[in-house]
Amino acid sequence: MSSPKTIKLLNPGPVTLTNQVRQALLREDICHRESEFSLLQSSIRSELVRVYKEAEKDYTAVLITGSGTAAVESMVSSLVPKTSKALVMVNGAYGERMVNMLTVQGKEVYIARSDWTQDINLELAETLLKENPEITHVLAVHHETTTGRLNDIPSLAKLCRKYHKNLLLDAVSSFAGEEIHFNEWNLEACAATANKCLHGVPGISFVIVRKDSLEKKESAATSIYLDLFRHFQEQNKNSTAFTPAIQVCYALSEALKELESLGGWQIRHSYYKTLAKKIFQGLRDLGVKTLLEIDSPSSVVLTAYQVPKNHAYKDLHDFIKSQGYVIYSGLGKFSSDIFRISTMGDFNHNDAKHLLSVFKEFLEQ
Repeated sequence: MSSPKTIKLLNPGPVTLTNQVRQALLREDICHRESEFSLLQSSIRSELVRVYKEAEKDYTAVLITGSGTAAVESMVSSLVPKTSKALVMVNGAYGERMVNMLTVQGKEVYIARSDWTQDINLELAETLLKENPEITHVLAVHHETTTGRLNDIPSLAKLCRKYHKNLLLDAVSSFAGEEIHFNEWNLEACAATANKCLHGVPGISFVIVRKDSLEKKESAATSIYLDLFRHFQEQNKNSTAFTPAIQVCYALSEALKELESLGGWQIRHSYYKTLAKKIFQGLRDLGVKTLLEIDSPSSVVLTAYQVPKNHAYKDLHDFIKSQGYVIYSGLGKFSSDIFRISTMGDFNHNDAKHLLSVFKEFLEQ
């Protein structure tokens, strides 16, 4: 096979951009204190809460210039008071990251931990909620990209409602790709980013948060830059707390238009699902095993696979890349044992078919 001219990204963000989104980066330079940017910012905020229709009435979007981690840390820092305690569901690297955030912020944390290959520990979570009424917030990762597992948030949400706890959700790699039920899940806020299922450019993230939380509560932020309340107040005045990534906002605006013209997140979900199953079945036919014991991907966004026996991840990665695709290594204890494939971005059925032929060639060498 000859080397391709373009590279398709199969890592879980940043994604391969469409031409329209890439071209949006070339629009005119504007000052973030001028009305032109205020209109752009307001439009993006409105479009973000319309991605999931049920969020439009009671929730607002607050933009943060930074990666998805910046949005998660802003959400956790600003909404969890130092005077209360939080329960974090951990079954991967991103749950551990939220524990680390709270610890650095000097906030007390209870942890419902399970093995990274297992679902979130709902039994332990209920025990901790029963025994510790001072817990005010439950934190969880919706789609744990460490393993590709879509966590059982509906069942966790039932516990949150039963014990009257607010749910804070890391939806960085699920927003616009998986189901999110804001009111039903007792969701106070979820954090996400432009450069995953929305198919935008890295550099802009956001928190979708219940309006009354920002209007009636006080900020618990331990950071000036990541104070969600400060960003909300300035953006509501058609201003911005700090200098935003303007060209990245242009790209996000274009990506949101593309999502709407496609038919919304449900259509994108279905498209991801078809691609994920095609790759899943094709690799299984080639003898490649998944990390999780699954008959079908639990998330349409990403699936984790075991590196085939007698092969090294680096050799696999480098060969696949030479043929036009970037796969992703594992994290932590899985760093050399698995690879991950995401179906986000400008990636189609022909790409999936070609990718499987590349895997076949590698495995037959």
